[in-house]
Amino acid sequence: MRAVRVGICGDFREERWPSMDRVASMLYRHLQQSHAGAVTATLLCPPFSRRFTRVPVSLGGRTRPAVNADRFLNRFWDYPRSVGRAVNDHDVFHIVDHSYAQLAHALPAERTVVTCHDLDAFRSVLAPVEDRRSAAFQAVTRRILAGLRRAARVTCDTAAIRDELVSRGLVREDRLVVAPLGVHDVFTVQPAAAADRAAARLVQSPPGAVEILHVGSTAARKRIDVLLRIAAAVRARMPVVRLIRIGDPLTADQQRLSRTLGLADHVVCLDDVDEPTLAALYRRAAIVLQPSEREGFGLPLIEAMACGTPVVASDLAALREVGGDAVRYCPVGDVEHWRETVATLLTERREAPAQSEVRRAHARRRAAQFTWQAFAASMAGVYLSLAESRRSLKVAV
Repeated sequence: MRAVRVGICGDFREERWPSMDRVASMLYRHLQQSHAGAVTATLLCPPFSRRFTRVPVSLGGRTRPAVNADRFLNRFWDYPRSVGRAVNDHDVFHIVDHSYAQLAHALPAERTVVTCHDLDAFRSVLAPVEDRRSAAFQAVTRRILAGLRRAARVTCDTAAIRDELVSRGLVREDRLVVAPLGVHDVFTVQPAAAADRAAARLVQSPPGAVEILHVGSTAARKRIDVLLRIAAAVRARMPVVRLIRIGDPLTADQQRLSRTLGLADHVVCLDDVDEPTLAALYRRAAIVLQPSEREGFGLPLIEAMACGTPVVASDLAALREVGGDAVRYCPVGDVEHWRETVATLLTERREAPAQSEVRRAHARRRAAQFTWQAFAASMAGVYLSLAESRRSLKVAV
């Protein structure tokens, strides 16, 4: 029996969603390494075509209309036509980012898998009062959601997301598979001299500084406003604290808040760091914060834990599912609660290093439960199941 041919549909790298890029690349790598006899994987994302922008994508300023036009045409015109031409070249197609589920309309539903990381992309139609958008935006969102719903299988990073899909009546439970994401092997407690030096050059922290770290976008659900207020509150007690942020540049409103809180000289924003440097930044951080109001998994959470760095996260079902008792949880938006929790951990780090090391070791053990090998194995099982269903159907016919 020949191997099942799988087309992996990843994100355009120009859109700069590093976590989604990591899912596609790690899936492809581990399918090749461990499942080559059963599955033949191919990355299908076409080149990003620039019609309105001639420079790398920028998500702010006066370039936004041109950027959005290019993104729309690439997502809804170029990419669907590209995968549509490959329909006969693959047995199964896997869309690794639910926000690209419009691609499912160009593919045979019975051969399509979509990974749903969260439902945030669909809030404008699922919770229109909370996320008011234009009619055009909602129409686009409905098409993406319809693509997700027509897929033969929808995989979810957590049971929390699976349960939400079921409770909202979006996907039948028998078509859902829970498959947690994994940790890249670069995220480790072991030093890496070149990456550690690169991280030190980037942050330029003075001697004695204590770094708290946030990794993620500046989307509203990430609650960067809360992050900045937490940093300011902790600095009021411990002036040596600096906030290091990895991801998109702060928005204009977030920059204003940073200045108002007196943080302008105590926040370092970094963009486009490679994985070894990101791991080094996790290792040198005293604490990693994740104050989001909505999450589907929280990849930075397990990456930080794999590096032995304590995490304080919002008390969300998905984050509790991933972090277990190795993470400290705080109510969303409760700055005082966050301040006390962070201050307690920083004090423990300084005054009770043995207890702090126990906490770090526990975090590493928890993170070790999440592997890309296991994720790829789950996906291979889904692909083989769909392929077998098709073979059985052909025999029956």
